[in-house]
Amino acid sequence: MAQSSIEWTEMTWNPTTGCTKISQGCKFCYAEVMSKRLQAMGIEKYKDNFKVRIHESELSTPYSWKKPKMVFVNSMSDLFHPEVPFFFIQKVFEVMNDNQQHIFQVLTKRHDRLLELHDKLNWTPNIWMGVSVENQEVEHRIDYLRKTNAKVKFLSLEPLIGPLPNLNLKEISWVIVGGESGRKPRPIKAEWVKDIKNQCEKVNVAFFFKQWGGTNKKKSGRLLNGRTYDQMPNYRLIA
Repeated sequence: MAQSSIEWTEMTWNPTTGCTKISQGCKFCYAEVMSKRLQAMGIEKYKDNFKVRIHESELSTPYSWKKPKMVFVNSMSDLFHPEVPFFFIQKVFEVMNDNQQHIFQVLTKRHDRLLELHDKLNWTPNIWMGVSVENQEVEHRIDYLRKTNAKVKFLSLEPLIGPLPNLNLKEISWVIVGGESGRKPRPIKAEWVKDIKNQCEKVNVAFFFKQWGGTNKKKSGRLLNGRTYDQMPNYRLIA
């Protein structure tokens, strides 16, 4: 567990670590870079670098949080990676089911395994399920998410590396948009972001603009039309 600088959450919880790349959004994976740093620092959890690993000891952590938290699950992994055993996914869900005072935000690129397993899991309203969509090539992930039993469904359009002019936002509660950062980030265009914002407004979906990104993401900031967009799902009503 760690406090997070990610704008749309409060903290991270990583019961699994490690991943493999499956699409263009993975090209400059921040988690892979961070994993190498943590391994070099001698952090036991990352001794195998970015190989997929499960951490049973992390399952007790949420029970120790005294105040309600907004929690990004597996910022350093993908819970629905094929190397994460189903029994462990079930255990992670049981922990989230037991701690409904917290919001758990789960994000995956493995839409197919998510749909395969969704009806075997208990989707309490505090579990928000999202898919990453970086361009039109992987837009089909949204259709898979829509078919799941998750009560709150969201999209992470980050890193946004292409336009998404015809998003189907039916049953989607929240859309996060962000540009790529790092040493060689692929550019994001303002018209892409504005178009997505307009699409969200038309169907009353919460819109969150995380960052422009670039080689200096702090300098480029997160203002759009001269203001920030920090909308969140009205989860109390949804729940």
